[in-house]
Amino acid sequence: MVKSLAAAGVAVCFSAIVHAQDSRTIAEPRVPVVCRTVVARLVPVDGGVAAADEGKLDTARIQAAIDACRPGSAVELRADGRRTIFLSGPIHLKRGTTLVIAAGVTLFASRNPRDFDVSPASCGIVDDNGRGCRPLIRVAEDGAAVMGDGVIDGRGGSALIGSRESWWDLAEDARKAGHQNCPRLIVADHANDFTLYRITLKNSPNFHVVFSGGRGFTAWGVVIDTPKTARNTDGIDPISATDVSIVHSSIHTGDDDVAVKAGSLGPASNVTVAHNHFFTGHGMSIGSETDGGVRHVRVLDLSIDGADNGLRIKSNSTRGGVVDNVAYEDVCIRATKNPIVLDTTYSSPDSSGEGAKIPVYTNIAYRNVRIEGPGNLQLEGHDPGHRLRISFTDAHATSDVKTRSKEVDVTGAIAMDGSLWGCRWPTYRR
Repeated sequence: MVKSLAAAGVAVCFSAIVHAQDSRTIAEPRVPVVCRTVVARLVPVDGGVAAADEGKLDTARIQAAIDACRPGSAVELRADGRRTIFLSGPIHLKRGTTLVIAAGVTLFASRNPRDFDVSPASCGIVDDNGRGCRPLIRVAEDGAAVMGDGVIDGRGGSALIGSRESWWDLAEDARKAGHQNCPRLIVADHANDFTLYRITLKNSPNFHVVFSGGRGFTAWGVVIDTPKTARNTDGIDPISATDVSIVHSSIHTGDDDVAVKAGSLGPASNVTVAHNHFFTGHGMSIGSETDGGVRHVRVLDLSIDGADNGLRIKSNSTRGGVVDNVAYEDVCIRATKNPIVLDTTYSSPDSSGEGAKIPVYTNIAYRNVRIEGPGNLQLEGHDPGHRLRISFTDAHATSDVKTRSKEVDVTGAIAMDGSLWGCRWPTYRR
């Protein structure tokens, strides 16, 4: 499957001035000076890796180039005529090092679970843990980046070596019981000032991007393109992170397009999600882990077209906490089952039962929001002592959008007049 996203125009044209929540001054990133070039040795067959080439990993060559470069420089993966693809297992980005995937080049992830094992035979199975795989690209030091006009393809829908099942099949198997052990594409863990720029990420076996426990993350001009049927393939997840900007990007995936989370690692704060287009997926989410506290999130100039959920905050009493000062501004939503969701009793396979971590959502503002139905709005506080506190300003929906609410204090209202003034819809093309 080959897909591309074309994002022509902007989500909404309004003149309102808004202030980003990310406390940094964000500018378009620049590709650093190239320190080492790694030239492709494999020729694609039917758009992928030939069966005869499945064991010809480029992991060592790529890692050696990364290790040889000083902070502030880049390693570029470059084509050589018809040789345009690389095949790799896990790679570790050093401090201040950028991996550049050149235009026309694809970095494919290995289909061999043994390449990703945390412990012997821990990856590519369903168990009670779900932590048995290393990511394709791991970042544990500051100032690293992944850039370029090329593609990173996780091959989530391809059969694993030695098996008839794919990574995504494992995710479906885990619906019955347990957790799938599938690699994430890019994981930055306690790594500050991480950048993604203009890169296309496809077909991740699990989450595409996780930025966890760090300060300073920029995703600019990123394309994420994975089928809506691929379970647990979140687009970008900032977890217990501070000063985050996700901008000018297009996301089509099978789970949360973006999910801001805050769990045991601490709070999430100062997050800006601006000038983006979401297609299939579970929308712009906060949660379900919010017990670390989520504050100061601004979502602006966003189109959501064809998703399951639109603007969603989700948690429950086993992992809930305070979500405060969240603003959604200049947003257009259509063909989305649940355009706005505030869910304080969210159910997931690993969050059953009752606990003492009650979700509290306060100062949630919706400004200049347009919704084209049919669809359902869910506005539900946890109990009379923990009511939602939300406001609507210049919010409009078509008459086939229905509302279910309880335990909520609302300022303003949604006008059911069908006004979609200002909405422009980019095109998703296969």
